[in-house]
Amino acid sequence: MTLAVAQAAEIDTGDTAWLLAATALVLLMTPGLALFYGGMVRTKSVLNMLMMSFVSIALVTVVWLAAGYSLAFGEDAGGGLIGGLKHAGMAGLGPDSVQGTVPTLLFATFQLTFAVITAALISGAVADRVKFGAWLVFVPVWALLVYVPVAHWVWGPGGWILDKLGALDFAGGLPVEITSGASGLALCLVLGPRLGFKKDAMRPHNLPMVMLGAGLLWFGWFGFNAGSALGANGLAAAAFLNTLAAGCTGLLGWLFVEQKRDGHPTTLGAASGAVAGLVAITPSCGSVSLLGALVVGLAAGVVCSYAVSWKFKFNYDDSLDVVGVHLVGGIIGTLLIGVFAVESMTGGTEGVLYGGGLAQLGKQLVAVVAVGAYAFLMTYGIAKLIDRAMGLRASEEQEHTGLDLTVHAETAYDHGVLGHGAPVSASSVPSAQKVKPQA
Repeated sequence: MTLAVAQAAEIDTGDTAWLLAATALVLLMTPGLALFYGGMVRTKSVLNMLMMSFVSIALVTVVWLAAGYSLAFGEDAGGGLIGGLKHAGMAGLGPDSVQGTVPTLLFATFQLTFAVITAALISGAVADRVKFGAWLVFVPVWALLVYVPVAHWVWGPGGWILDKLGALDFAGGLPVEITSGASGLALCLVLGPRLGFKKDAMRPHNLPMVMLGAGLLWFGWFGFNAGSALGANGLAAAAFLNTLAAGCTGLLGWLFVEQKRDGHPTTLGAASGAVAGLVAITPSCGSVSLLGALVVGLAAGVVCSYAVSWKFKFNYDDSLDVVGVHLVGGIIGTLLIGVFAVESMTGGTEGVLYGGGLAQLGKQLVAVVAVGAYAFLMTYGIAKLIDRAMGLRASEEQEHTGLDLTVHAETAYDHGVLGHGAPVSASSVPSAQKVKPQA
């Protein structure tokens, strides 16, 4: 999104039409993520999982319009760390305001959809056990204190990663993937593991829903990546094709590992592999050739298929593999820019394989470490404060019965909960076992 600072005299209708479509595609990714995550949890918490994504749309939108956009993309307030509040409440921005070749209001909305899905991604790390009321507090605070500063560093005018360090990130490996993954790790460490972690079977309850969610994510990802060209141009076309290619090789790489390791290629593996490839190509789709995209996706599919099992070895309960897919995939894609970047895509920067030396790879590494450490430490602190103030984790009784019934007084399936032991509705629970719905 290197056009974030540029100004133009008038709006280009073609660029505007494409960015309108891309914005809608990226917004669709959050409901797609809700289905993807919803199918992966047990039936007793599927509605809660859907709600965590949908409520993120509302919460982040309010924060973004109030101050987030101005702090992320406003004129730098010093040191490349944060923007100013000149446009708080979208002040001074009207239909005639132009950013690059598109209306500023459209640019701001496009960026908003990135902030929304980044917050929603974190929910997968803490599925089945976080208090809904605590989530309502966490999301806006996290968006303002974690996502907004990182977005300014990477894409904002004067941001230190973009302007001073010179690291590249076309569509969000740092602000979206690494930030959500590192934050998810911090949050699940504060919460602790689910009841029965490493003992009970916690399989996805609805794999067709998972596949549908993955398909919607893939569809929306074309707006995510190709839309980041901020115009209907050749760069958008190249990013579009790179996105498709990396998703395919990510899927194939994951299935190859499953077949070799487990003897069975699975639908969950196909969905996860595609997402891993898409995660990795997000930062690099505007920097690498088609060959590079194929390798980036394949590397992510293979490595992430192993990374998702790290939680059992290191005893952190990342419920839906946000760390294994988004953090690890984001790191792979961001670092491989320093290996596969080509001048025809970047306009100058080249990776190690194309004679660029190790300098760019070093810049990418510094950016990865800085963003990952900041997101982890800030999120850990925010989670600890919320836990102390109001409690972060649902009660043991709520977690055992399921958050759908105990928090939302609803269940996803009239026919029951498919063997997970929670009651169908409040009226079917013996009076001594009824749990008062609470956030």
